[in-house]
Amino acid sequence: MRYFYSARQDCHAPETFLLRGAPAPSPEGPVRAELLARAVDVAGGRLEAPDAAGTPRLRERLGQIHTPRYLAFLETIHARWQALPGAAERVAPNVHPTGGGHHYPEHPIGQAGWHMHDMACPIGADSFAGILASAACAEAAAQAVIDGDGTAYALCRPPGHHAGPERAGGFCFLNNSALAASVLRERFARVAIVDVDLHHGNGTQDIFYTRGDVWTGSLHADPSGFYPFFWGGADERGEGEGLGSNLNIPLSVGSDGSVFLDALERLLAGMQAFAPEAVVIALGLDAHKDDPLAGLSLETADFTPIGARLAALGLPCVLVQEGGYPTTSLEHNLAAFLRGFIGN
Repeated sequence: MRYFYSARQDCHAPETFLLRGAPAPSPEGPVRAELLARAVDVAGGRLEAPDAAGTPRLRERLGQIHTPRYLAFLETIHARWQALPGAAERVAPNVHPTGGGHHYPEHPIGQAGWHMHDMACPIGADSFAGILASAACAEAAAQAVIDGDGTAYALCRPPGHHAGPERAGGFCFLNNSALAASVLRERFARVAIVDVDLHHGNGTQDIFYTRGDVWTGSLHADPSGFYPFFWGGADERGEGEGLGSNLNIPLSVGSDGSVFLDALERLLAGMQAFAPEAVVIALGLDAHKDDPLAGLSLETADFTPIGARLAALGLPCVLVQEGGYPTTSLEHNLAAFLRGFIGN
């Protein structure tokens, strides 16, 4: 397996986010990559650094999953925000078009509210460089697979699966798993995304909801009482050409590893009729009981059979790092997953 990470991802390093109305230390920072990199080393892997700006095709590929105005927003908003009188150093919206807006605003404050779904995705002066470098890792891993490598891992931070066509949220800005699937589609007719993060991958679902060429499946803490709250129900099956190509399996908050593994079997059984030719694993490690955003109660040892089951699919595969936040267990959770996945 090949492994990808760019040091430029550290350019995005938010110190705080808003939690229950109060500023709190952000768990999504460079230390995540440090811990995850240790697990790659334990697995005998070597991190490769793609060009932090990606290939010459990265912007085109991002344009297949995000709108032009959203990509322009991410790249330019910090400078425009700083030009506002009394603006904070980081972009953080104070107004949102709850219920849906009728027109797209020109003002930076309005655009921030339009594109930033929640208060967990502040944008700093160098954030876009880190965000783009994270996407470049997903692109490089997917490119490696279509060039003949059987599997590749992208150590993506910030993560991506809450980012929709023109929405940031939940620490996510560019949808790395969707990007990897789009790259794989350049070779494979049918691609599946299997999301095993604690949280529902609402952005990924939104991107592919009306498409029939990419199957999306997610098992996650029940959103009726957990983030992202508004998406992730079992009744969300896709629309139009995408009808039947989306499957959600919500789990009761606090569910353990045995429940998770049973749900994974049901998710993969639901995927089989689609007959994917390649797969993206949106790899969250935040289902662990000690994660700071804990909603499930998996043990470190549970990640080994999860990895083994996903490897047993026997398909060309891109592993894209999603959630999993700093604890003494984080690096061991990834190491356990990789033991199962690569069989050592």
